[in-house]
Amino acid sequence: MTDTGLTKEKHPQHDLFICDVSDAVLKDFMQEMEHPVYSLSKKPVCVERQYTYGKNSLTITPSIDGLPTIYDKDLLIYVISQLIAKKNAGHPISKRVELNTYDLLVFTNRGTGGKDYKAFEQALKRLRGVTISTNIVTGNEEQIDVFGLIDKGSIRRKYGTSGRLISVSMVLSDWVFNAIDANEVLTLNRDYFRLGKPIERRLYEIARKHCGQQKEWSISVDKLMIKSGSQASKGEFKRSLKQLSATNHLPDYTMELVTDPDSSDSKVVFKNRKEWWDKDDTPYPKLNLETFNTARAIAPDGSDIYAIEQDWREYWKKKGKPALTNPDKAFLGFISKKYLPHD
Repeated sequence: MTDTGLTKEKHPQHDLFICDVSDAVLKDFMQEMEHPVYSLSKKPVCVERQYTYGKNSLTITPSIDGLPTIYDKDLLIYVISQLIAKKNAGHPISKRVELNTYDLLVFTNRGTGGKDYKAFEQALKRLRGVTISTNIVTGNEEQIDVFGLIDKGSIRRKYGTSGRLISVSMVLSDWVFNAIDANEVLTLNRDYFRLGKPIERRLYEIARKHCGQQKEWSISVDKLMIKSGSQASKGEFKRSLKQLSATNHLPDYTMELVTDPDSSDSKVVFKNRKEWWDKDDTPYPKLNLETFNTARAIAPDGSDIYAIEQDWREYWKKKGKPALTNPDKAFLGFISKKYLPHD
């Protein structure tokens, strides 16, 4: 895959003082990847949105500052990544999180000038202001409620209101925190932050959630348009798909727009590039296909089994890559010990 269509990597070396943040695994929570919570417009959107998917419904009401944008979501991805890293290291986590804005800007491949800090402040306001009404299932509970993405945000500046941001704290909503606590997260490719267009980021999220590590996954253009949350006309949406299909620069997946010659129906086919998990030449223990089915049955609801497998591989490497007589049994034992509640 070439870099055509991807924005420049602004911090390729990463600051040594934030290597623990820059090297963190990107995480996103699955319920939000399924539903179009964020605006794909760079202009303020102040119109309420309503969606229905079978038994699930979603109403998104913006504040006077407008709906949060898909770029505002970077703040939550950063926070989620930090909390997952702490959780995997065995440290307690809470809804209240302290942020260093410089670390966040570097982590999300943004500039570190004054306008970037100002944009950060505006993003925090939109995240705090949006109201969501939904019956989406999170973990083992069905939540029918009215809530926000974050419950509170606090900003510290140097030298008054015109000074540079020093730090920011936020309190996550129960919805977001419960998703993290229930392991309803997926690993993202770091090049996600180099996707310059909102629709590209949204399509990558959808592919990551539904195609995952399958060989391919397809969806009709009409359904994809609804799932994406795009407010463009169908013609404009299809043009965006054609452009992206031509450059084909989504991380991890190729994308093809296919038209049925016998009708006007079109579908989009995502195919797996299998890049990110094949870069490591470590001869990992091989698991049987049936083991993944068993793992899905015993793991917490909504868990990404392949993310758990990656976690297990890292654990195996840290233990010195011991020879395993029964890798399948070891993997299932790892899930039982780390991801299931114990008395």
